[in-house]
Amino acid sequence: MTNERMPAAADADALDAPDTLVEHIERVLTTLPEQDLTLHDIVEAVGPDSLMLLTIFLSLIFLVPVSIPGVSTAFGLAIVLIGLTRTFQRKPWLPQRIARRRLAAAPLRAGLQRATVWLHRIDRLSRPHRWPWLSSHGPATLCNNLALVFAGLLLMMPFGLIPFSNTLPALAVIFLSAGMMQRDGLALLLGYAAVCLTLLYFALLITAGGATLMEVWQWMG
Repeated sequence: MTNERMPAAADADALDAPDTLVEHIERVLTTLPEQDLTLHDIVEAVGPDSLMLLTIFLSLIFLVPVSIPGVSTAFGLAIVLIGLTRTFQRKPWLPQRIARRRLAAAPLRAGLQRATVWLHRIDRLSRPHRWPWLSSHGPATLCNNLALVFAGLLLMMPFGLIPFSNTLPALAVIFLSAGMMQRDGLALLLGYAAVCLTLLYFALLITAGGATLMEVWQWMG
């Protein structure tokens, strides 16, 4: 993948989407390799032009309690890079070290299949062209792309073993991506709300962790 400038209609991926997000995701699942797979395989299966569908797909695994080492770092970085390429209207690019990292296909596929149950529920909330001014070109588009980048960074935070630490930013990515794909302002607002909830949750975790360390320090002293 090169670093050339994207066409002005960077959101054309919405035009190529199937009737529902779930239908496309389930179709992608059937094309993934049976053995170990890479992020490059997932990009090829989803399609390099369907960037928002790709971010949704990469976030699904975090909606279920499946722990696969290195997934949040690799997938979170990919989401950050996709958000940046949209922001600067560039073609998608992934470092080869990340794109070629091998992941266990069996638990990943199983987790994604279970997560489609949640995607069905999310899909029912989304409506195309609802409050389109929140997804129009200009400042709104810039804010939405930067929010997607920020949600990807939150997904990479080292709290993976703590419940909901990956789920909340993954929900933010899914709602933001669905909102940008379908020009759905309500989905975008839900994405921003999920970002705020993630920040609040992480602040509570850090505060609780700091208080615990202080108590241990005082007990040892």
